[in-house]
Amino acid sequence: MTDQFSRRRLLSAGALGTGGLLLSGCDRLSQPGPFRSVLEAAADAHYAVQRGIAGGALAAEFAASQMSPVFRANGNTNVKGNTEWSGHAADQFARWALKVDGLVLRALDLPLDALRAMPQRAQITRHDCVEGWSAIGKWQGPQLGAILKMAGLLPSARYIVFHCADCFGTTPYYESLDLIEAHHPQTILAWAMNDKPLPVAHGAPIRLRAERQLGYKHAKYVMRIEARSSLAGLYGGKGGYWEDARGYQWWAGI
Repeated sequence: MTDQFSRRRLLSAGALGTGGLLLSGCDRLSQPGPFRSVLEAAADAHYAVQRGIAGGALAAEFAASQMSPVFRANGNTNVKGNTEWSGHAADQFARWALKVDGLVLRALDLPLDALRAMPQRAQITRHDCVEGWSAIGKWQGPQLGAILKMAGLLPSARYIVFHCADCFGTTPYYESLDLIEAHHPQTILAWAMNDKPLPVAHGAPIRLRAERQLGYKHAKYVMRIEARSSLAGLYGGKGGYWEDARGYQWWAGI
């Protein structure tokens, strides 16, 4: 665990701290201009350095005794205006199914029971939010890599996009990962939190847990997973809601 903490601290310190200013959500610093160009360059460096140093390393995992007594729910804590999701919620997601499509050999519709029946990974990890708080909780679900293997990615696939039921205003929430992070063993689709079905406030029926990424990458209320060759032409083209809306870094590795 010491090595894991040291690696995470190294990757978020020093020169990479410049990129962290953008992640802090400071609107003035994220406006177009010379400083914004520096931040974008730092984001590229952050990605390259983490890929070189972290490789396939695991995020730190904790004992049950270290779990936070309260795990704050932030962002959207419910879904408004999406009648499809609301209908499933009223039915306790009994007829809900995750869609997997895009650049795949086999499009999938996976009911919640099918996801629960797959081999599971349970992990107690720390959630780090750009707002400056952290919490430790337990998550359980199938590894995303196993689902992508079932679908069969085409050679042209480069990104995995998570389409969500919730919106900010009229803009749907979405996020994306590269294939390396998508296949990382701690990247799961969690249907359980702290040994109970995932609460609505935390993204029911499933949410992404990409444990080496900052909190805004952990998309809630996931309805569809799409394999794409490029992020261009998808909403604002930067790979996620906050990346498009506020200029947050697409690569949010910690």
